[in-house]
Amino acid sequence: MQTTDSQQVIRRFFEALQRLKADKKIRGKQTFTNRHGINRWNMNTLEKDPGRDIFQAAWLTYLVQDYGVSPEWLLTGQGDFYSVTQNPQKD
Repeated sequence: MQTTDSQQVIRRFFEALQRLKADKKIRGKQTFTNRHGINRWNMNTLEKDPGRDIFQAAWLTYLVQDYGVSPEWLLTGQGDFYSVTQNPQKD
């Protein structure tokens, strides 16, 4: 079972995927899961139930490194969504 704080980070992870899709950086969750070898069905389950213990911290790393999402925003919800030091790439 994930803690309340961990569940908030997980919710921001899914919020980030939605934002990246809206910003046309990815076409959708399947683009992200295929690129990083993530089981999409596990990720869909986690989105519905953030308390499940299937979240991988590496998924946050992919958002930061590949798409320029701010690690501060992902972890705390504070600051800008995109990191000012990186240029997000487009799939």
